[in-house]
Amino acid sequence: MIRPGQLQLPLRANRPKPASGQIDVTHTAVLTWSPGYKAARHDVYFGADAEAVANADTSSPEYVGNKDLGDESYEPGELQWNTTYYWRVDEVNDLDSDSPWIGRIWSFTTGDFLVVDDFEGYDARNSQIWWAWKDGLGYAAHDDEPAYPGNGTGSAVGDEATSSFTEEVIVHGSSQSMPLFCDNDKQGFAKYSEAELTLIAPRDWTASSVEELSLWFRGDTANAAEPMYVAVTDMSGASVVEYHDNPNAPQASTWQEWVIPLQTFADQGIDLTNVDRVAIGLGTRGNATVPGGAGKMYFDDIRLYRPRTDP
Repeated sequence: MIRPGQLQLPLRANRPKPASGQIDVTHTAVLTWSPGYKAARHDVYFGADAEAVANADTSSPEYVGNKDLGDESYEPGELQWNTTYYWRVDEVNDLDSDSPWIGRIWSFTTGDFLVVDDFEGYDARNSQIWWAWKDGLGYAAHDDEPAYPGNGTGSAVGDEATSSFTEEVIVHGSSQSMPLFCDNDKQGFAKYSEAELTLIAPRDWTASSVEELSLWFRGDTANAAEPMYVAVTDMSGASVVEYHDNPNAPQASTWQEWVIPLQTFADQGIDLTNVDRVAIGLGTRGNATVPGGAGKMYFDDIRLYRPRTDP
């Protein structure tokens, strides 16, 4: 039986991202939502005091402006570490006497670390994961972005079968992780697999006294035991590769944290104040001739930490 109102379209703003109550959110989060069906514009409220945001009107300091229909996003700028923020979106239509439709109070808490990528911002619309993590398959031209032919390796990022093109079940953090398919014996490709992200933020890997790069990974016992690596490249083009010390790491069937001291990269000439790209790979980077194996990996929660007593 269909309950009354079940098929009605929502009048209030809905589907907030970050999800309400989400923790460990990046300090450069972009807030997005879906509009109520009668909205002509959106009044946005934001702040660190729940009561103030709940009671705010357009004359309050928590009012951060209005957004046109079709522009359902707000960038609050760089946020504080380990802080809970509150936000509200009122739907407005001056031609409807029931307007405005006051939004619910949503909240999120930033992490006690810098987020390189938590994989929560990707979707199947305007933020497809393989547009950011460039792999061996490449992508077609879209918007103002020209086609990318692929990086020549045996990698394939993402999952076209999910609603976000990311992994939505095998996750370490919130609701999404990055699946990475690897084939190091693919005809016409290099004999290693790599996906690389060009950073927007954070690019200064010395900020806030961070000293560790952390990423979580999970593989499968059926995977080939290929070397696993992280490569960091700075704006000068200098690049350093760090391999995991366990040759069987891709066969791990539970989530594992890999922590790399940032000094490891600095000691080999990387300018940590201006990091340009970070890559994750399976196999020996640069290998073009010796065939390897295949498998599927998952990566999540790539972060920069201050020194920790416990990992």
